Amino acid sequence: MLRKFVLALGGIGAATGAALAVIGDRGAGIYLLCVGTAVILGTLFERWRYRSASPPAARWERTGERFEDPTTGETMEVEYDRASGERRYVHPSASAPGR
Repeated sequence: MLRKFVLALGGIGAATGAALAVIGDRGAGIYLLCVGTAVILGTLFERWRYRSASPPAARWERTGERFEDPTTGETMEVEYDRASGERRYVHPSASAPGR
């Protein structure tokens, strides 16, 4: 929800900046266009760059912990990688030792 709001705000800023640049207030228009574009690109880059991906050599072990995901209401299982200390949360049917 917040991501959509930030993208919309960046789009409004970029569109307003483009309109100002065309109308004649070039300084403010170009500035607003650049800021709006930076907000949009930064938000999209953040989503791509910081997605969770496990390292190729990860050896996932089941911990036996289970919980109900408050967002989806589904039961999730916790897996742990001893080498990195990373934990991940998977659906029990997708969980397999050594994955």
